[in-house]
Amino acid sequence: MAATRVGIVGSGWITRVHLSVLAGFDDVRVVGIAARNSAAAGLLAESSGARVFADYRSMLDAAELDAVFVCLPPYAAVEPALAVVERGLALFVEKPLGVDEDGPARIARAIHDKGVVACVGYQFRYLDVVDRARELLQAHPAQLVIGSWLGDTPGARWWTHKDQSGGQIVEQATHVFDLARYLVGEMEPVAASGRRVPRPAYPDSDILDVTETTVRFDSGAVGSFSTTSLLPGLHRAGLDIMSDGLALTLEVLDPRLIVREGTEPKTIKPPSEFATPYERQNRAFIDAVRGKPNRIRSSYDDSLLTHHLTLAASRLAEASSRRVNPSTAG
Repeated sequence: MAATRVGIVGSGWITRVHLSVLAGFDDVRVVGIAARNSAAAGLLAESSGARVFADYRSMLDAAELDAVFVCLPPYAAVEPALAVVERGLALFVEKPLGVDEDGPARIARAIHDKGVVACVGYQFRYLDVVDRARELLQAHPAQLVIGSWLGDTPGARWWTHKDQSGGQIVEQATHVFDLARYLVGEMEPVAASGRRVPRPAYPDSDILDVTETTVRFDSGAVGSFSTTSLLPGLHRAGLDIMSDGLALTLEVLDPRLIVREGTEPKTIKPPSEFATPYERQNRAFIDAVRGKPNRIRSSYDDSLLTHHLTLAASRLAEASSRRVNPSTAG
């Protein structure tokens, strides 16, 4: 069978990650990279032999493609992703799906209309420690979930603008909200609070720098999610999950699972490299595109539920911030 011909939209950090992973697949050819930054795209194309395009429309018109990876900030991703699907091509798109509900809803309808394969970049679902946590929770249903993403502010200017990133809950902490859904089930935010902290390094930022969200799961479990981007580096990203007689601590960026049954904790730390979850995620997507059994863990429809959840949590936190301190709320 001929190699799967892939195009990529974007030339940033996450494009480099996907390009490196795809280069290791002998049944994939990256044939096009579309980006406004032609210099960055050119450097990426050198390693793959791909052709550089000035915009995604030119690539869709000129390149013979089977699938496209859309690796753009949320404010810019909707129209390219929709164009990919409307051409009947398989779509891989990074999280989050957008900054509101409208654009992603259009894409979801188009995916159903065209019947194309689609996958969203929630790579942490593919970790071994997540599989093990899921197995343990089947016998010990979760009763309390505590999620956190405690770290720094990414360098891209768009990240600190709510109309471009959606804010930290939507753009970054979405990973831990998504893992909680994957492991415990659907949930609804019932309360949230947030605070914007004036910082000289980010004078025009309008996102919340600290948030706390309380949720209730359909199963009856309760939970909370804490976020901040005030730190000089990443402090923690993951979940603590408690059930009757079992405590799990799941850390995702340096993957490990701490299991406490009884008095002695046990740490499970598989020898995963940084690229491991990306490799498994991209392999599942390419296999589905090639007609093999669909092992995608983050379909567009499923990811849309995470997107709606984080938007709802973010809006509750913003509303609380405005009530507490109207002068600093956007």
